[in-house]
Amino acid sequence: MKYKSTAIAAAILFTMASQSFAATVVKVVEGGEAGGPMTLTLDRSTIKAGETIFRVHNDAVAEEHEMVLVKLKSPDQKIDVVAGKNRIDEKKLKSMGEVSDLKPGADGQLKAKLTPGFYVLLCNIKGHYQAGMHAGLTVTS
Repeated sequence: MKYKSTAIAAAILFTMASQSFAATVVKVVEGGEAGGPMTLTLDRSTIKAGETIFRVHNDAVAEEHEMVLVKLKSPDQKIDVVAGKNRIDEKKLKSMGEVSDLKPGADGQLKAKLTPGFYVLLCNIKGHYQAGMHAGLTVTS
């Protein structure tokens, strides 16, 4: 009988430890069609630091999108669009990864270990960032 209670206690401790190290999930929905408004929305704007999974869904009917995760130096850091290319130079930013070439109706996922600070999620397909496809994320300790 002593063995059963020890096994149960171990199972409870393992479950509690697993839950405390579980990744935070952020749902991202991208939408918009050529010539119209573009959107990138998050189900939350503030999360705790640690392992994070971004579950991305392209809600567009005909437009391909992507999601790039960038850590900013400060919440008011300016992001410049390269003239003539209508895109951001990702090499000048601290990219944490991306979900690229997301076809209409498709889903993608990105895992990242986030530290406290301010992040922006954006679509860097030509013209999409300027059309509104970006959202901020604050990560706290």
